[in-house]
Amino acid sequence: MPGPTEQSPKLLDQVRQVCQRRQYSYHTEKAYVRWVTRFVRFHDTTHPRHLAEDDVRAFLSHLASERNVAASTQNQALNALVFLYEQVLGVELDDIGPLDRADRPKRLPTVLSRKEVRRLFASLSPGPNRRIAHLLYGSGVRLSVALRLRVKELDFDRGRVHVRDGKGGKDRTTVLPERLHVPLQRHLKTVKAQHETDCAEGVGGVHLPDAISEKYPNAATEWRWQYVFPSTQLSEDPRSGSVRRHHRSDSAVQRAVKSAADAA
Repeated sequence: MPGPTEQSPKLLDQVRQVCQRRQYSYHTEKAYVRWVTRFVRFHDTTHPRHLAEDDVRAFLSHLASERNVAASTQNQALNALVFLYEQVLGVELDDIGPLDRADRPKRLPTVLSRKEVRRLFASLSPGPNRRIAHLLYGSGVRLSVALRLRVKELDFDRGRVHVRDGKGGKDRTTVLPERLHVPLQRHLKTVKAQHETDCAEGVGGVHLPDAISEKYPNAATEWRWQYVFPSTQLSEDPRSGSVRRHHRSDSAVQRAVKSAADAA
């Protein structure tokens, strides 16, 4: 039986490489690597090639019955293992069979009234987080989509937001409310000034999908490809090691909205 030091690093490197080749987000890559690691450890570091559908079912049922994970967490683990077998190992999984399913709680959604929404926005401090919250409310895009928006995807002339590679890998357009045009245009002037400073200091590049960076080698520093909501700090790209400005953190926005909701 292969030991963990012999197989695990190679296997996890394969998972990372396939995620990157298929242009999965870094968050998805980290999640899949984490689930593959947990799956291998659950089966005493046995390589997945020596495991089968019964072993996958045992692990997923363990998550629900003993670890009490949420239904969405169990589904993510299932997706990671299907990806491992079919995309990395080239093994087609047969029917896994019945699982101990994690309970999916039945809760009614919390819907704010217009008055409550106004109070929430009024409690948000002026700045990028407030503009992001306005965009989420006005256009209906998800937080992850808003944070990944590039300058070229805001169409002020037509009042549209172009969503590239959204949920399900699909492109679509949605409305860009007119009342957000002027605040966003002012915001972009500040972002552009920061970008020009970064370029002058040699750190003005931005992460691009591999296909784009290969086809247009200079696109990473072009203004139209920059994030609408860049981070306030430079950081090292975990994949390439390049130092550049990534988009704003989702946790920063979530904390700001939570704090405003508490205050409101």
